[in-house]
Amino acid sequence: MCHSTIIFVLDFKKKYKNDYSKRFNMKLNFTKMQGIGNDFIVINNIDKNLKFNKEIIQFLSNRKFGIGADQVLLVEKSSNLQADFKYRIFNSDGSEVENCGNGARCFIKFIHQKKLSNKNPIYAEIRNGLIKIESLENNMVKVDMGKIAFDPHLLPFHYHKLLSEKQADERLWTIDLLNNDKIEHIKISIAQISNPHAVTIVDNIQNIDVNFIGRMIESHERFPNHVNVGFMEILNKHNIKLRVYERGVGETLACGTGACAAALSGIRRGLLLSPVTVHTHGGQLIIHWDGLKLEMEGPAETVFEGKIEVNFNN
Repeated sequence: MCHSTIIFVLDFKKKYKNDYSKRFNMKLNFTKMQGIGNDFIVINNIDKNLKFNKEIIQFLSNRKFGIGADQVLLVEKSSNLQADFKYRIFNSDGSEVENCGNGARCFIKFIHQKKLSNKNPIYAEIRNGLIKIESLENNMVKVDMGKIAFDPHLLPFHYHKLLSEKQADERLWTIDLLNNDKIEHIKISIAQISNPHAVTIVDNIQNIDVNFIGRMIESHERFPNHVNVGFMEILNKHNIKLRVYERGVGETLACGTGACAAALSGIRRGLLLSPVTVHTHGGQLIIHWDGLKLEMEGPAETVFEGKIEVNFNN
């Protein structure tokens, strides 16, 4: 697949003179990539070791004034002897998160395209562990999602005095949402797949106001560190539809760890069987779960490459 090269010249002080002053000059190459519509700015930060603050991430991610993306991914050196690279992920609001499954597929494609390594698979250090990423045929990538946890304390999720019920191997919790002076009771399951996730089953995902309800759950007081929220519609034992409200981003076309959380929830509730094909607005992911190992398969694409010059003139 061919892609374009675009050069951006951006003057932060001129455009944002009230917000950006007494900063530094920065030049860098970037690659715009996407995994089933979840789009990323990928930057090789191995040698330059540039410091990306919240404002820079927000600007780069801005779809009107910057390049535009759901997240910014940095390729860096790792101090972990078991890892080939360090994989850092920043949401468009500037917050750094633990992992991104769709981004991981773009991560290995970037590494191979830029000839940073010819290893396959590669091991990437994330904030809370190590993940294995492997390129497959037909532009597909498989990601071993690493450690999975269902302990509420690890998200964290404050469940004190909440109603709960057991469905097969899954624990369901009922949280209250205030919607136009009306209290709604929402049943959720939770999982820590590097990132915290809450999943709820709906009859028809097209009828759900994902941004409104998703925002209420994402910022619910029961989740002090906030949470990603998945809305799952079950089609049959091996297929689901999914929409995800990602913390720090909003609704995205796809979410890899969210797809894993939804598939796991359905399997553990006895409603789904592995493998599960997750249908999102951006495309499809295949989730495998054998009770111990969680793997995700999906595509990764390069959209275009560019060079950006950011001038912070005092």
